[in-house]
Order: sequence, then structure tokens, then C-alpha cells
Amino acid sequence: MKQKYEGTNRVKCVHLQALRKEFETAHMKEGELVNEYLARALVISNKMKANGEDVKDVAVVEKVLRSMTPKFNYVVCSIEESKDTSMLSIDELQSSLLVHEQCMTNTVHEEEHALKVTHGSQYAGPARRGRGRWNFGGRGCGQSRQNVDKATVECYNCHKLRHFQWECKKGVENFAESQA
Repeated sequence: MKQKYEGTNRVKCVHLQALRKEFETAHMKEGELVNEYLARALVISNKMKANGEDVKDVAVVEKVLRSMTPKFNYVVCSIEESKDTSMLSIDELQSSLLVHEQCMTNTVHEEEHALKVTHGSQYAGPARRGRGRWNFGGRGCGQSRQNVDKATVECYNCHKLRHFQWECKKGVENFAESQA
């Protein structure tokens, strides 16, 4: 009966080899959440334990730290520098990674809500919003003054197209009058 449910030793060894390979090659996928990846890694390690492999928590912790996506590099470095990974439990690692993931997610959402800037789009305030253009003084993300199409640029002083605020002929006087 035992042999029927557990299989022979050779079958166990082959199955264990496949699990070892799966454990070694596992990496966090782009866009995968920390909880999802840790669950996947723990399922594999638990299957290995069920087949007679002595998988220590430290091996799982080190594997997870080695196989995170590049956006977690600074987090992994921080954990390795500040904590003794040989004494770090899987739960402690998971909580630390979750806190960092939450911070990254909140930062991304805050940036998206603050300004939705796309390449080529520029922000100019309420007067230009209806036209679908955004203008930061003529320069969007990564754009220099040389490669901006001035046909889409709106001056902050006179709100006319084709020049920047610092190029405005009406100058600061017009800006002061419009504020009054």
C-alpha cells in the first residue's frame, strides 16, 4: 500500500530531480505580485519536502532574493545589508517585500494621478486642456528645447502658440496684468 501511494524510490528520485530543477529555474515574472511569486516558490519547496528533500527556510529565502525582478534590486540589496539572511524567516521576508511593493505601487499610482504625461503631450493649464496638449514651458519628459515642435507650444504669459514664456515679447508686464 505504501508503495502504491508513494511510488518506488526511483520514481521519487526522478520526481525530486524535476522539482529541484523547477525550484532552481523559478524567477519572479514581470508584473507578478510578491505574494504570487512567494506562493509559487513555497509550493515547489513543499512538494520537495513531501518527496523527502530537506529544504531549509534559508534556502527558500536566498532563492527568492536571487530571483526577484530587477525593480526589486534595491530592496533585495537593502534586505541583504540590513538583515542576516541565514536567520531571516520566510514570513519576515514576505512582509518586508510586501511593504516595499506597496510603496512602489502607491508611488506609481500617485504619479499617474498627479499628471498623466505621455511622449509628445504637454501641459499648459486649464486654457489648453480641451485641446489635448500638455505644456511644461515647452519641455515634456526627456525633451530638450532643440527638438520641441513650437507649433504645439503655448506661452504662459500671453497664451499664444509658437513660443516659450522666456521668448515672449510681451514679457513679465503682461503676466502681471493677467494676474490682477
